Amino acid sequence: MPELSKLPERPAIRRQLPRWSELRPLLRTRRIELDATERRLRRALTIADLREAARRRTPRAAFDYTDGAAEGEVSLRRARSLFRRLQFNPSILRDVSKVETATTILGRPSAYPFAFAPTGFTRMMQHEGESAVARVAERVGIPYGLSTVGTTSIEDVAAAAPAADKWFQLYIWTDRAAGKDLVDRAREAGYTALVLTVDVPVAGARLRDVRNGMTIPPTLTPKTLIDMATHPAWWFNLLTTKPLTFASLSDWPGTVAELINTMFDPTVTFEDLAWMRESWPGSLVVKGIQNVDDARKVVDLGVDGVVVSNHGGRQLDRAPVPLELLPQVVDAVGDRAEVLVDTGIMSGADIVACLALGAKAALVGRAYLYGLMAGGERGVQRAADILGTEIRRTMQLLGVADVSELNRSHVTLPAVPF
Repeated sequence: MPELSKLPERPAIRRQLPRWSELRPLLRTRRIELDATERRLRRALTIADLREAARRRTPRAAFDYTDGAAEGEVSLRRARSLFRRLQFNPSILRDVSKVETATTILGRPSAYPFAFAPTGFTRMMQHEGESAVARVAERVGIPYGLSTVGTTSIEDVAAAAPAADKWFQLYIWTDRAAGKDLVDRAREAGYTALVLTVDVPVAGARLRDVRNGMTIPPTLTPKTLIDMATHPAWWFNLLTTKPLTFASLSDWPGTVAELINTMFDPTVTFEDLAWMRESWPGSLVVKGIQNVDDARKVVDLGVDGVVVSNHGGRQLDRAPVPLELLPQVVDAVGDRAEVLVDTGIMSGADIVACLALGAKAALVGRAYLYGLMAGGERGVQRAADILGTEIRRTMQLLGVADVSELNRSHVTLPAVPF
């Protein structure tokens, strides 16, 4: 190494004061956004960002009801871990200047290969509730599923989004006549699909809800009164809008788990599915498939679609990971029924992976609920925009110009998924 004293001298750097003409292009001011919700949503670049905004704006009990899962929440962590650890396999030198994200779901057009999944108690997360979500689905051009335990009626959702492709999600109740009445109302209101959820014979142990003492509607206790001080806007909206009640059943004074264990029928069998097929003229989907044999049985009974799902990890902890099970179900019944999938989806790239592994579409629930909690209807729109942008970008980087071109060569699942 040469001595410093022997290094050649460098020429002196000539400095000068910058001219205004040189500085002006660098001084770009942005219009100050006075709308706090708009500022918050603009900063959200991912669904994870919306989740963080939702966590700050929503009382803990309501946020945890959305964010949490059963027992140790192993099922949910495993599902998200598998999405993070899978490998995409891109192809190069493909023309992806134009990308087609449109597809059909249950025989009807959808602008994107995902639907807004049915979620219960949506107005508890944010007062605009199911109607806001349905309106976004209508604008974006994707299906929306209304839950049996929604907080907006079948008819009001239909009126809020008359042109949306609306599905009604059904739990079979002990009172079968009441359930049939809901099915009849959904048919008369123009819902195109009935989604029968079959993985809730009893309530899962959602420990966050137990620890938070969560009830519908929230009960005023010293703990909730303290919470009012830190989330005044949420409580103001709750107390000054339509009372938070179930839209499709009588008021319930207890916890969600007590409701499920009282109202839902644990004696449901495949015979009940056969009856449902006979009584519903539209598309019939069974949600909660967790093994290949059950997928074959329900398709043999004439259903139009199945959802490979462990209920977002909210029922049986350490249940099968839907994404891992998906290819087996597609191989078994994909030529006779549409196969959809949910659980753990937090990005458009996750949705692309689902399609590559054979799903016709994905159902997203928490993703849009985070948006709803972060900014109401505008937050749901932000969630849809984020997912749509990520789907298009992922397809382009994979070298895929149409969702129909996605196949298993584009994704490799890890040999040890967890």
